[in-house]
Amino acid sequence: MNALIPSAWAQAGTPSGSGQFAPLLMIVVFFGIFYFLLWRPQQKKAKDHQALIAKLSVGDEVVTSGGVLGRVTDVGDSFVTLEVADSVRIKIQKLQVTSLVPKGTLRSA
Repeated sequence: MNALIPSAWAQAGTPSGSGQFAPLLMIVVFFGIFYFLLWRPQQKKAKDHQALIAKLSVGDEVVTSGGVLGRVTDVGDSFVTLEVADSVRIKIQKLQVTSLVPKGTLRSA
């Protein structure tokens, strides 16, 4: 039966201090990678979107998250009124505005 079970070779563990902090260091490196590749860019994008929403004004041409292109005719606390065609106005949430487009884009569309 002992022929099937090899005897333990190194029961004492690792030599003095060579690999004690390696797992901890690897965890710190992974958190650093996640921070710089995932969390930081997402925070920057969210901050830019909040700045875009804060500076919305009447006359701006915007695109919504649903792909609707329109001109801002009224800005409220949490809603924006867009004119998407002549005398056609819709009210949307400010958070649904994804980007500003150059003036005149609505005419050419």
